[in-house]
Amino acid sequence: MKTALQYHKEWQGKIETKLRADVSTKEALALAYTPGVAEACLAIEKDVEQSYKLTRRWNTVAVISDGTAVLGLGDIGPEASMPVMEGKAALFKAYGDVDAVPLCIRSKDVDEIVNTIALIAGSFGGVNLEDIAAPRCFEIEKKLKERCDIPIFHDDQHGTAIVTLAGILNALILVGKELDKVKIVISGAGASGAATAELLFNAGATDITMLNRSGIIQNTEKFEGLLGEIAPKTNKENRTGKYAEALENADIFIGLSAPNIITKEMIESMNKDAIVFAMANPTPEIMPDIAREGGARIVATGRSDFPNQINNLLAFPGIFRGAFDAGAKDITKPMHLAAAYAIAALVGTDLEENHIIPDATDKRVGKAVAEAVAKEWNKK
Repeated sequence: MKTALQYHKEWQGKIETKLRADVSTKEALALAYTPGVAEACLAIEKDVEQSYKLTRRWNTVAVISDGTAVLGLGDIGPEASMPVMEGKAALFKAYGDVDAVPLCIRSKDVDEIVNTIALIAGSFGGVNLEDIAAPRCFEIEKKLKERCDIPIFHDDQHGTAIVTLAGILNALILVGKELDKVKIVISGAGASGAATAELLFNAGATDITMLNRSGIIQNTEKFEGLLGEIAPKTNKENRTGKYAEALENADIFIGLSAPNIITKEMIESMNKDAIVFAMANPTPEIMPDIAREGGARIVATGRSDFPNQINNLLAFPGIFRGAFDAGAKDITKPMHLAAAYAIAALVGTDLEENHIIPDATDKRVGKAVAEAVAKEWNKK
C-alpha cells in the first residue's frame, strides 16, 4: 500500500491552474491579452469594483499561513506548511467551487504579515488565515479586518467554533437539555477554544468554564486578544483547580487541547447524559470507548475513524461560497451562527447518538451553508 508521502511525490502538488480563456490563436490572444486586455484594465481603473466582474477575483480566496501552528505539528515553518495549504485549496474547490491560492509567509511579525496580506488583498475576493499560532492570530485577523475591504476568516478559530456549535445543538436535542441552562467546560484557551466560547455565548450559552495548561481560568485574569474579551464572562462559580474540579456536575466537555488528559472518573462526575467533544488530534483528550464507560451519552472527536467527526470542512467552503455569492465585504458573527444552524439542520430526521453532524464529505453541506451565509449578509 502506498504511503501519503508516495502519493505527494506522484501528485507534485494538489492543485494547478486551468485556462478559462482561449489563447491558441492570434485572434484569441488579441482578446485575452494585448491589445484587447487594455479595455478591461481601463474599466477597472475607473471603477475598482469591476475587478470582481472582469477577473477571477470574485471567486478566489488566498489561503495564508506563517507555518507556526500546522495541524498537530506545531511551528514547522512556511515551506513545510505548503502541503496543508495546498490541501485546503483543493477542499475549497471540491466542496465550495471556490478557487484558492496557497501563500506561505516567511515572517512571524504581526505587522509584517498584516502588511503583506493587505498589500496583495486587491488580487483576491477573500482571505482564509490558516495555522497561525495564538495569540498573534487574533491580532492579525483584527488588523486585517480594519485594513481590508474583503472577507477575512481565520478558520482555526471560527471554522472549529461553527462546526462545534452545530454538533452541540443537535446533541442537546437528543439529551433534552437547553443551551442556556447547561454547564460547559472547554479545555484549551488558544484560537479555537476562545472562538468556540465566544460563539457559544453568542448562541445563548450562559455558563462556560475554560482551562489552559495552568488549570481553570479565573475571570479576573488578563489575557490578550479574543481570550481577553471572553475570560471575564467565564467561570461563574469561581472554581479553582484543574480538570477534575472543572468537570464535576458539568453537562458538556469540549476538548481543544491535548491527548489523554481526561479520565473515566472525571466523566463519571459529570451530570447525567453528558456530552463529550474530545477533539485533540490525532489522539483525543479521552478515547470514545472510555468516555462512554464513564457515562457519556454522546461523544464526538476530530477523527474520521470514529462517529461524529467535528471537521472544519463542513464550514469554510460554504462560508466563502456564500460570502462571494452575496458580494460580502466581511464575514460577520451572525454569519457564523447562520452557518452553524444550517449545518445542524441538515442532519434532520437522521439525528441519533452516533450521527449528530453531517459527514465531512456530504456535498449538501457547502450549498446549505452558502445559502444561509448569503441570506444573513443580505439582511444588512
